[in-house]
Parts: sequence; C-alpha cells; structure tokens
Amino acid sequence: MPDLPPYFIQSLSGRDHAQGDPAATQMVNLSYLVGDPETGECVVVDPSWDPLGLVARAEADGLRVVGAVVTHYHADHAGGSLMGYPVPGVKELVAAGHGPVHVHRDDEAMLQRRSGLDERHLVLHDEGDTIQVGAVALRLLHTPGHSPGSICLVAHQALLAGDTLFIQGCGRVDLPGSDPRAMARSLARLAELPGELEVFPGHDYSGLRAPLAEVKVRNPVFRMF
Repeated sequence: MPDLPPYFIQSLSGRDHAQGDPAATQMVNLSYLVGDPETGECVVVDPSWDPLGLVARAEADGLRVVGAVVTHYHADHAGGSLMGYPVPGVKELVAAGHGPVHVHRDDEAMLQRRSGLDERHLVLHDEGDTIQVGAVALRLLHTPGHSPGSICLVAHQALLAGDTLFIQGCGRVDLPGSDPRAMARSLARLAELPGELEVFPGHDYSGLRAPLAEVKVRNPVFRMF
C-alpha cells in the first residue's frame, strides 16, 4: 500500500459531495482533503461544486480547513461559471473564512477572472514550491498543457494529478490556453517519477486511483515515450 498523508480523503462530486446536483454528477470531479490530524489542519484540493460540504466533512473528522489548492483555474475545479452553469468553489470557501487559495502564478489571472477573487485571497506558486499543512508537505510540480498553470501535487506517495493525467488518457489540449506540446513535456516528466507513487486524478473518467507504474504501462499517452 502507498504511504499516504495521515489525513487523505478523496471525494467524488455527485456521490460524496454535491449530491443531487446533476451537473456535478455528470462531471465526476474529484476533490481531496489533505491534512495532519496532529495539528488539526487540512487543505482542500480543487474545492468545486460543494466547497462547504467538503469543509463539513473535514470538521466532522475533527480537522479545520486552512486553505485550498487548485490544480488549475477551470470552473469545474475552482468554481465559477461552467457554460453558464454556476459552480460554487474557492470564492465561497474564502467567504466562509477558509482561505487562502494556492495557485500557480500562470493561472492567476484566469482564476481571478473566473472566480471573482482578487490577489488578496491568493498565494502564488512556482515549480518546486511546497505547501506545508502541519507536518504534511505538498510539493508542486508545474505541469502545463491543459492550462498554462496546471500543477500536480506530491504528498508522501500520493500524486494528485488534476487534469494533467488520468488513469486512462490526459486532460484536453484543445481548450483556450491549452498547449499540446507543453502537455507532452509534462507527461514525459511524470513518466520519470517513481512508479510507487499512487495517481489520484481530477476526474473519475477511468478509475479513482492506480499506481503510477501501472498507469505508465496501461495509459496510451505514455506510448510516445
């Protein structure tokens, strides 16, 4: 079994949070609570669709949410408008006192535009930065392609891959701000990571989790390397 952070919850939209929301159910987004029970602190990774429900889950487990991390600015991960459909997210989280929001600086402008937050509520990051939550360190990997500021997070042996890598396939590269060549470079980088990491994607398109060693063999996006 992989060595996961001491508090690590994977939550599926439409099932574990945002129950009854047809859009959330259709989008099968995965949000994560990551924290340290010793200090009672945790962060929410990609707090979309039902951010306060995710906070309530953490509080029921005796932890307090001290911030959010977004793997990229898209509304189904960070909140905002999704083709005219309002998605609660980081704005509601900050309003409830659970900021700040950590984001790669290359997604800052679009996150502000889409979420309605401003720079006061954001902590900007670069490649290799670490977000510390109690004794748990989340290391940022800048993996552009799906968006300019897309990131993955490594915490213990968990690889929170956002929309950079799914169990099968990878994030779209035909959207505004996406870049197929940058995605190829990001995937090549992930291919070099240790196989014992456990991949936790941003959507349940083809599975909730799998060892990176298995994903490297079975996911067709790695056949180019």
